[in-house]
Amino acid sequence: MAKPPVEDSTRRRLVIATSAVGAVGAVAVAVPFVSSMSPSDRAKAAGAPVEVDISKLTPGTMTTVEWRGKPVWIMHRTAQMIDEVKKSAQSDVLADPESKASKQPAKLDAVTRSLKPEVFVAVGICTHLGCSPVKREASDPEMRGGGEGFYCPCHGSRFDLAARVFKGSPAPSNLEVPPHKYLSETTILIGEDETTA
Repeated sequence: MAKPPVEDSTRRRLVIATSAVGAVGAVAVAVPFVSSMSPSDRAKAAGAPVEVDISKLTPGTMTTVEWRGKPVWIMHRTAQMIDEVKKSAQSDVLADPESKASKQPAKLDAVTRSLKPEVFVAVGICTHLGCSPVKREASDPEMRGGGEGFYCPCHGSRFDLAARVFKGSPAPSNLEVPPHKYLSETTILIGEDETTA
C-alpha cells in the first residue's frame, strides 16, 4: 500500500486542527449567548417564586423576604398569638373578619388566614396608600387596646396578627396574603399555591 504524499497528510492535519479551533470558538461564543437567555436575578425577583427556609424561625419571631419587589412577612405565631387571632375574629372590631374583600389564596383557613395556624405569610404593604406597617405589642398606645398586631405609622391603620384591618382604620381591606405553599415542613414557596403550579 502506497503512503499518501506528505502534502496530503499535512493538509489533513491542518484541516483537523482548524476544525477543532473553530469548534472551540463556536462553543465559546455560544455559551454567553445561551446564558443571556436565562432570566436575570432582577427578572427572577420581578415575578419568580421565592423559596424560603423557615427552619430557624422560632415561635414569636418574624422574618421578611422580597417577592415581586414587595416585602413579605413570615411569622411563626405562638399558641397565645393564635388564640388572640381567633378572639379578634369573634369580636366586632375588625372591618373584614372573614377576608371577603381581601386578596388571598382560596385554600387558607378563614380564621387564621394561613395554611398552618402557626405560620403566617402576608405582604407587608398597607392597603391604604402603600406604606409599610410595623409589628407592635399589645401594650403600645398605637394599638389602642386592640392587642398585638401591625400598625401603619403613616396614616394610623391597625391590623391584627392575621393582618386583618381594624374598623376605623384608613386601610380599606386586610393586608394581602400572597400565593404560597409548603415544599416541606421547613420550606415555603412564595408566589405559587396548589392552584398555580
